[in-house]
Amino acid sequence: MTNLQDAMTGLIDVFHSYSGKEGDKYKLNNQELKTLLQEELTDFLTASKDPMVVEKILSDLDENKDGEVDFQEFVVLVAALTVACNDFFEDCTKGKK
Repeated sequence: MTNLQDAMTGLIDVFHSYSGKEGDKYKLNNQELKTLLQEELTDFLTASKDPMVVEKILSDLDENKDGEVDFQEFVVLVAALTVACNDFFEDCTKGKK
């Protein structure tokens, strides 16, 4: 597989390894999202000093307001974080020139 195909497969695998442990197997509830963020994005969470960061992320992602995050909503989070990381690295690279 190509790098992009590997990344897409990895994203799907990560989502489904946390979703459905409680309730709907195609969605992340608050606890499942919190566990995923703590285990998969530890550095992002520790950088935030806000104890309510997971709840705020859930609220922001939950477009249909059902209290859960489906795969499409999850991909929005990953895409936003990826853009932020890319912007950060571009800024760092520009500063070194």
